[in-house]
Amino acid sequence: MTGNALRTPDLPAFHGGAVGDSAPRPDGEPKVTGEYDYASDLTVPGMLHGATVRSPHARALVTRVDTTAALALPGVHAVLTHADIPGAAHYGLDEADQPVLAQGEVRYWGEPVAIVAADDAETARVAASLVAVGYEPLEALTDPRRAAFDPDAPKVGPLGNLVRHQPVRTGDPNGMHAEIVVTGEYEVGMQDQAPLGPEACLALPTEGGVEIHAATQWLHVDRAQIAPCLGLPEESVRVVLAGVGGAFGAREDLSVQVHAAMLALRTGRPVRMVLNREESFTGHVHRHPARMRYEHGATSAGKLVYVKAELILDGGAYTSSTGAVVGNAASLSVGPYEVPHVQIDAYGVRTNNPPCGAMRGFGAVQTCFAYESQMDRIAERVGLDPVEVRAINAVRQNSRIITGQVISAPAPLAQMLYQARELPMPAADRDTEPQSLPGGVGNTTRGEGLARGVGYAVGIKNICFSEGFDDYSTARVRLSIVDGEPTALVHTAAAEVGQGGITVQAQIARTELGVDRVLLARPDTTVGSAGSTSASRQSYMTGGAVKAACEAVREQVFALAGGGRPDGDLSLQGGKVVSVRDGVLASLHELLGDTVLDETREFHHRPTTPMHPVTGQGDTHTQFAFCVHRAVVDVDTELGLVKVVELAAVQDVGRILNRRSVEGQIHGGTAQGLGLALMEEIQVAGGAIRNAGFTDYLIPTTLDMPAMRLEILEYADPEAPYGLRGAGEPPTLSATPAVIAAIRAATGRPVTRVPVRPWDLVGA
Repeated sequence: MTGNALRTPDLPAFHGGAVGDSAPRPDGEPKVTGEYDYASDLTVPGMLHGATVRSPHARALVTRVDTTAALALPGVHAVLTHADIPGAAHYGLDEADQPVLAQGEVRYWGEPVAIVAADDAETARVAASLVAVGYEPLEALTDPRRAAFDPDAPKVGPLGNLVRHQPVRTGDPNGMHAEIVVTGEYEVGMQDQAPLGPEACLALPTEGGVEIHAATQWLHVDRAQIAPCLGLPEESVRVVLAGVGGAFGAREDLSVQVHAAMLALRTGRPVRMVLNREESFTGHVHRHPARMRYEHGATSAGKLVYVKAELILDGGAYTSSTGAVVGNAASLSVGPYEVPHVQIDAYGVRTNNPPCGAMRGFGAVQTCFAYESQMDRIAERVGLDPVEVRAINAVRQNSRIITGQVISAPAPLAQMLYQARELPMPAADRDTEPQSLPGGVGNTTRGEGLARGVGYAVGIKNICFSEGFDDYSTARVRLSIVDGEPTALVHTAAAEVGQGGITVQAQIARTELGVDRVLLARPDTTVGSAGSTSASRQSYMTGGAVKAACEAVREQVFALAGGGRPDGDLSLQGGKVVSVRDGVLASLHELLGDTVLDETREFHHRPTTPMHPVTGQGDTHTQFAFCVHRAVVDVDTELGLVKVVELAAVQDVGRILNRRSVEGQIHGGTAQGLGLALMEEIQVAGGAIRNAGFTDYLIPTTLDMPAMRLEILEYADPEAPYGLRGAGEPPTLSATPAVIAAIRAATGRPVTRVPVRPWDLVGA
């Protein structure tokens, strides 16, 4: 088929490599030079600025909202409350339970109550401060265990406190006894994704609708939530991807999109909303804090017999993706190990704490810390090396996980463990430079009171969406002659959030179509959905869609070149149609002329099934990925300070599409895991965030992140495009417990909570 031209692309032409090359990023240069427009940089003539009035209470009745003073301020064009919502009053990813603006009751600290549009950002903020809101504080429910089990606990909203209880039952319930029994209680604090770019969008009124340029991870689901709230059909709402300054799950839920659109439609003018840093900590979801109780039974030789566990995940005030996080936590709760008897109960609850949802690792991070801590304790009890106890229990190809699902692809986990152990160790002689010691440039030690420890950990992460979700991606590819050169134009709705997805899309087009020049159209909702940029799925899903669309275009080229040839005879190379038998048949320039070849394809992965509500059984996941970490740490045992000397990682990625990008993903995931182990936690007291800013919410810097040794394996998954595995999330899982295991080895302290605090490592 021939098609209409796609819209002008907003990225420079891609002249990089093919699949397997470390191709440069087409957005790399403008980001480095500061020319790249992030969502917070967008501006148009006549633009107004939005601001938000937020609740200072974790739970309270709203008794009045008086906008009189705010509306009287010069330069203010609109002040809107729940009474001004033109359509549905609630939205949400899985349940539409989150108010656009609070009505009657606020359920978390920082919940939006009113919104303002003014000539400039300062006037908007002043106007927001002039909105008089009356509150009647109520008892806030902040204890997730109470939310899960206390029938007399306050109810957080009309849906109640329990989002999901997911049991997993495997084997014989009478088989829960063993020679060695290890029990433990573990806790994971609330981690923030800490994207450097704040929540931001620009909304422009259009004839009969609105166009929204937003920093997001999921364009079509944004639109599906926004349109009902505006009282508009979806086709009247166009969502365009603006520059995203980091995501990691924080941009999967809506933040300012509906608010900016409401203000734009009310005023008839473009409205930009940009959250400041403090607001950003309330404007997006966080990682679910978790409280976990585990009991492992093993033989005296270290072979696992049974696992019992109770997992409680705090989802905060609204549902978001808590249900799916619980499913992941439950199904992956014992790790990549063969266990004949299992009794797991995972709970996701609502509280009046800040809302939690997607974050890199998505339920598997929390359980990995707990089950790997348990594996170290088993190794100690039976006198085995921590690598050995993991290797003898490790899953392999054709093993079943606890849901009964068979691991159909290669799973070289034991090999990966041994490979990590055999990597060279850092030098035993410590560097005496202050930045190389615990406390860093604070110069707290000259080397006295230091102890070194080594720890290992491994994690298992599902890739793509699970539990029967119809996960697919769409790609449109056009091939034509532009300025005398064969050019492929790729259009998808896949959000580029810094992971390098656009680079991979261009590499696939160059590989499949044999052209040098590839253009990338700005992602928006005028093309079919690409799903979310999460679950390590875009290379698999949108990569698969781009590959399929390119293959369809390629078949049209072959038809133009003349049919009747055997399968596999023709290929596209260097802008030419090449025959195995006859050599070069024609150039694309000669074949196409003014013809435009245009194809759109959807890519679906194999079907999955929901977990059984009682037994947890089912073929719930699309793909599994594994990463092994070895951590080496120095601990100042007098001050409780930790320096991670080295983190080594062994990861199977199936097939490397872009080595530089996959190395960056492993480094980045490892850094976030290190942050959770040592420093990253949102401090919440009475439901209120106490460290909403990068002064007090600490993230790893170049002084904290050590050198890394990487071993990247390629055991292809035959069901995935090019055999690839998602690579972004697995290193986040195993980095945290590896660092903590090394700290335990150095100090002898149990360390059952992350992030570890100095007082956990010193004193009696």
